[in-house]
Amino acid sequence: MNSDFEPPPKSWSILASVGGVVTAVVTIVLLNSWSKQLSLTSAQKPSQSTTTTSLEKKTEIRAEVVAKLDAQSVSLQGTPITTNVTTTTAYIAPGVGTLTNDEALIARQAWSYFERNWNEETGLVNSVDGFTSVTMWDQAAAIAALVSAKELDIITATEFDKKMTRMLKTLASMPLYKDELPNKVYNSKTLTPVNYGQLDKREEIGWSALDLGRMAIWLKIVETKYPQMRARTKAVWRHWQVDRLTKKGQMYGTAVVNGKEQYNQEGRLGYENYAAYGLKLWGLDVKQALDYESNTAFVNLYGQGVPYDKRDSKNSGANNYVLSEPYILDGIETGFQALPKAYADRILAAQEARYQATKVLTAVTEDNLDRAPYFVYSSLFVNGQPWATITDTGEKHNNLRFLSAKAAIGWHVLYDTDYTRALSDFVYTNLKSEKGWYNGYYESLREPNKALTANNNGVILQSLLYKKVGKPLVVWAGVKRLATDKTDATDG
Repeated sequence: MNSDFEPPPKSWSILASVGGVVTAVVTIVLLNSWSKQLSLTSAQKPSQSTTTTSLEKKTEIRAEVVAKLDAQSVSLQGTPITTNVTTTTAYIAPGVGTLTNDEALIARQAWSYFERNWNEETGLVNSVDGFTSVTMWDQAAAIAALVSAKELDIITATEFDKKMTRMLKTLASMPLYKDELPNKVYNSKTLTPVNYGQLDKREEIGWSALDLGRMAIWLKIVETKYPQMRARTKAVWRHWQVDRLTKKGQMYGTAVVNGKEQYNQEGRLGYENYAAYGLKLWGLDVKQALDYESNTAFVNLYGQGVPYDKRDSKNSGANNYVLSEPYILDGIETGFQALPKAYADRILAAQEARYQATKVLTAVTEDNLDRAPYFVYSSLFVNGQPWATITDTGEKHNNLRFLSAKAAIGWHVLYDTDYTRALSDFVYTNLKSEKGWYNGYYESLREPNKALTANNNGVILQSLLYKKVGKPLVVWAGVKRLATDKTDATDG
């Protein structure tokens, strides 16, 4: 970690600054008591119904205590980063360059998701286990998984060539929204453009610049690393009418509302910068979207000055989620060339500080759930609220906050600290499925989030590929890093 990184506070001084010392002391007593109560022997336990009620009550109390600490953890006068965060060389994590036997098995387990959800007819992979629907974001995760499976010796070069050829051929010929760009969702078996969850009804609903930015990164990795695929990746890019993806240096997406197209600037700090880097690799003007300073402010969460985007739902109509995943993807794929590593340091440090205060392992980001509302953004900060878990329409579901498997493993690969090791060990112990890796673990419900997705398992695979090759994946592939306003043009 760079010099900006500060470990979580060892005392309760942060809570004291907001009048929380008493709460902190009570919290320690309650959490210790709760832990001891769960350790009762079966001989000491009352009837099952009484036990269930008692455990539910303790869970409610524990959740209330954590929620109170979360609320007290925030100070809107956040500590900014004053040092120069511009880097001209890609970050390489400590301890990378080798993969243990256990990690190789973990990768194989993640690949089992893709074996089950590969559609032979199209080469596309289901976004969610057993459900023939796919977004371009998740198809990019499938490309990442296929590359990882080859390089981790899970599949042969012959199988890789066959599957990648099938996949790219489809991407270069599939029907497009208004014959311009990939629809947000497709039936992964028939290639029909559809709406979310409606697999049999053809419906064009617009495109996502963020999804296509991630796809652009992986197309460039494949094009550069595997010369035999170069013509096919270029055919995919030529198939897209990319002019409308950008305007005045910003990224734009579309949505269809009441039959009318809306054309809106897309992205907030994090995903905006990460996706813009991908479009930049293909020569698009994303100067404004790459700017990580102009719209950034800082909020203190458990004493850590976390960066967030000032453009929130009230002043812009879009949610300004602060999530782990864009920083993890940027670190693994580019070596923090789209976003400053100093920002990632703070975001991880805030989650570790929350653990120090609450004893709840924390690695939050967005993902699918195994129950309604089925997809949430578990955020450090969003629309002025700390540690909020919301839907894209703003509905709050803090009871469904979960430790994310992909975030836990991604953070550990990038940082390799005692805390990140605790995160990854928890995932390996609690979230293994015969079908891949479950998405996460609900911190209040204290049970797995058993959703199985391409993105979760894809991020796990590419994280382990990064650990094996020992360098950011665009650098490993030989992709030339392009100049931005913050850096000089050099070869990766």
